[in-house]
This record gives sequence, structure tokens and C-alpha cells, in this order.
Amino acid sequence: MTSAFKTAAVVGKSDAASVPALELLSATLRRRGVRIVMDPRTAGAARTAPDETLPLEHLPAKADLAIVVGGDGTLISCARLMAPHGVPLVGVNLGRLGFLTDIQADRIGPSIDSILDGEFSSESRMLLEGSVMRGGKKIYSTVAMNDIVVSRGAAGSMIEFSVNVDGEFIYTLRGDGLIVATPTGTTAYALSAGGPILHPSLSALALVPISPHTLSNRPVAIRSDSKVEIMLIRGEDARANFDVQSHKALEVGDIVAIVAAAKPATLLHPPNYRYFSMLRNKLHWNERNT
Repeated sequence: MTSAFKTAAVVGKSDAASVPALELLSATLRRRGVRIVMDPRTAGAARTAPDETLPLEHLPAKADLAIVVGGDGTLISCARLMAPHGVPLVGVNLGRLGFLTDIQADRIGPSIDSILDGEFSSESRMLLEGSVMRGGKKIYSTVAMNDIVVSRGAAGSMIEFSVNVDGEFIYTLRGDGLIVATPTGTTAYALSAGGPILHPSLSALALVPISPHTLSNRPVAIRSDSKVEIMLIRGEDARANFDVQSHKALEVGDIVAIVAAAKPATLLHPPNYRYFSMLRNKLHWNERNT
């Protein structure tokens, strides 16, 4: 069967553990007549050379499918790159948990064949756009797939900040920080901070305080089209962190403004993917007796 995907961007880790998976993936794609493009780092780890090697930032313009070989962090980094161009992503799990990279390394062949045959489920995952405002001017801006976090730094003392949603004052909080998480991000840092798990299909964000000084400050879910503004009132070495992949140091008076990004990321799952089944497996929930 001819695949609807003609060119695949393959992005992976450059360690020895990724080599067998990259080789099996390359063989599968070549057998199906799919052209392979890689960034230099991934190509350096692969024994078989791709059809073309390009800088990572040039891959979205050349591919109609992105296949990520690694862990969730690798997929998140790639999703931030691919989403603005509408390139869907498939994840092969070489990490530990793999909430997003749901194809196991020993199932690459049949799983990729199914996706190339059009047998997959497609899922949109919201991204966040975060900006740091200082003196009314934007000094930093980027996107995040999991979360944007305002937190204390290495100094170790609590910070104080105010939170506004759609221009309405919500609260002033003293603590270690605040996590603004997408539904995807509610199984990441927000989960360990006591936040709720939001199903990916929900149009919502979770505001999750980190070690609040007042125990009445609890996680809150809000609409995904809300604008969240976090202003630093007091605190040394505070920072805004975006998916733990980039950060910006904050000064008193800085505002971190957060909205949903214009374009979501698209994930393609193999036919047997089920969200709650994945959660049971990854979080070791007890299954009911049958």
C-alpha cells in the first residue's frame, strides 16, 4: 500500500542505545519507499545514512511526518519545532516513562507500517506561548508543550507573586512557584506537585502552586483560551522555565504572560493506543478484576 507520507524527518538521541532503533526505523521507512531526512546529530548516530541531512530547524519544511526516537523530552523539543508547520509526530520510546512516545522499540516495524497504511488515531495537543514582559516591553518569548513554571532559583528562599486570569486578580501567593500546565503537562511536573490529571481532549489549563505557604492555595483548572499573567513581587534569582528546555531570569515587576499557542501539536498513535490504558501502565494503577 502506498503511504500518504512521502518524507519523514527522523529525530533521535545520539547515544549508543538509539542505534538499533534508528536502524530498524530506517529499514522500515526505506522498505515502504519513504524518504528520510535527519539532523546532523541524529545522522551521526545512525549507521545508515539518510537521504538528506539538514539543520534541525530546516526539517519541518522538508517533511510531512516527524518520527522521534527517544523519550518524552526529545518529542517535546521536536513538537515545539514541528507544530507551527503542521507536521504530525510519532514517538518511539527509548526513555523511562514515555507518556508521549508510545511505540516500544521492539514494535517499530509493525507500528510504523500501520501508521504508513493510515491506521492510526490523530490527536491535537495544545501548546502554550509564554512571554516575559519588563517595563511594558517583551524581552523573551517561546512556546511550551508541557508547562511554563515561575519558580524560585538557587537562592532557596520563597518568592511572592500575583496571578491574574483574563485581567481579573486571582491571588497573591508566597511559595516555591506556580506551574501553568497544559493537559499534556499534567502528567509531568504538575502531577508531582499535586495537580490534577486533565484528559488531553479537554480545553483547559491547570494552575498548580508549588509548596504554597498557605495551604488553602489549591490547584485550579481554567479555560484554555484564558490569558494568565504572573507578576513577580518579591524574590531573588526567580525564573520562568519553559518545558525545562529554556528559561529566563526574572526581576521584580516582571510579568510572565501565558496564552494558548496559535497552532497545536499533532500526535499520531498506533491503532491500539488508549489514553487510560497508557496511564494504568505508566502510573502502575491497579486494574479491576475481570
